[in-house]
Amino acid sequence: MTSTRLASRLTTRRRPEPGRRWVRVVMAVLATIGVIDTGSITLNRWGVIGSLSCPGGAEGCDKVLNSPWGSVFGQPLSLFGLLAYGSVLVMALLPLVLKGEARTRVNGLSWWGLFLLSAGMAIFSLVLVGVMAFQIKAFCTFCLMSALISLSLFVLSLIGGEWEDTGALIFRGVLTALAVGLIGLGWATSLNRPEATTGPGLPIPVVAASTPATLALAEHLTASGAVMYSAYWCPHCHDQKELFGKEATAKLKIIECAPDGRNSQAALCASKNIQGFPTWEIKGKLDSGQKTLAQLAAMSGFKDPAAPAN
Repeated sequence: MTSTRLASRLTTRRRPEPGRRWVRVVMAVLATIGVIDTGSITLNRWGVIGSLSCPGGAEGCDKVLNSPWGSVFGQPLSLFGLLAYGSVLVMALLPLVLKGEARTRVNGLSWWGLFLLSAGMAIFSLVLVGVMAFQIKAFCTFCLMSALISLSLFVLSLIGGEWEDTGALIFRGVLTALAVGLIGLGWATSLNRPEATTGPGLPIPVVAASTPATLALAEHLTASGAVMYSAYWCPHCHDQKELFGKEATAKLKIIECAPDGRNSQAALCASKNIQGFPTWEIKGKLDSGQKTLAQLAAMSGFKDPAAPAN
């Protein structure tokens, strides 16, 4: 009786891992690469680290990452990719470090988690690739690498799990794919801004009204030689202009850097080594990122004549 129990325990301990341990290790490695990929983009978008060297050219990466599809709820889309890859990493490694009954319980659940999460990531990645190809019409190497990693994780989850109930596997997989696909397409469509409202290569019109303070700041910036380097497709550039308002924006000196933008000065932007948009050049110094009006006033030495004296 004792020998039977012992044999049963040994069999239970040996069964889950020999054929799948390598799959978990490979998934963990790919998830780590995904964490580094999406983490670097997120830190860059937060302004924590400087510009990234994008293989294939920075222009495509900037156009994709700064597009309306590059952020969700005010945060970089890469942040949510970082969370997804982090979850995959934990689920891939957890059964390898646990022991006994806990390991056995977590093992099966983690395979379902890996399968469903990687399926959702793969489908959403395909949606993003479609957006890059047909809406943004630019490609980001970092984004394509993330899509490839997501698809690889999905394939590995199919290989690694011992799926006894293939019916449940197919049902849950299809359900996840449909849900993520519909949500992803709905999100992508809702952010689509037809060029018919502006024309090819033209920025989105500014609608906010200017105030005497923003008009005075814009006039001061232009008079002092300040320049805003922009791209017509950049949502942060549009938000920057909205802070000034329509009338004040017209007084700013704005350089179009997108090669396909109207009145493009891409060569000038390249000579200035402009890496992100918007980039301000004030007093001979370049500063990338959207700024508050107070920051621009301080950087340019502007003092509102209407403000009370201290």
